[in-house]
Amino acid sequence: MNRFVKWLLSLIVIGLVGISVYTWAMLNWSYGSGERAGYVQKFSNRGYVCKTWEGELAMVSMPGTMSEKFFFTVREDAVAQKINANLGKKVALTYQQHIGLSTTCFGDTEYFVSDIKVLEE
Repeated sequence: MNRFVKWLLSLIVIGLVGISVYTWAMLNWSYGSGERAGYVQKFSNRGYVCKTWEGELAMVSMPGTMSEKFFFTVREDAVAQKINANLGKKVALTYQQHIGLSTTCFGDTEYFVSDIKVLEE
């Protein structure tokens, strides 16, 4: 191989390794975390190649007021099953915020739900 082809292949490999390390870091490092309470009003498994669970939580601060929507992603099937089993109930979702992901293959939102608690009404 000539010198230019070796240089080009090295550059491509370095770029792929860099993108992989960056993506791994963004998935494992959490920018923020917390809990949101409300009612899950939409929850579906979607995507062409990368299937993720995407949901919408309606958060109501006081009865009779407009609800604020919290859009979230679930990557674990066990958590998705818990959410599906508790649709329509008031719940608290525990989440981590992962910013800077370069693709929607990991989810449509930057909020990844890791747990659910059913709240008493």
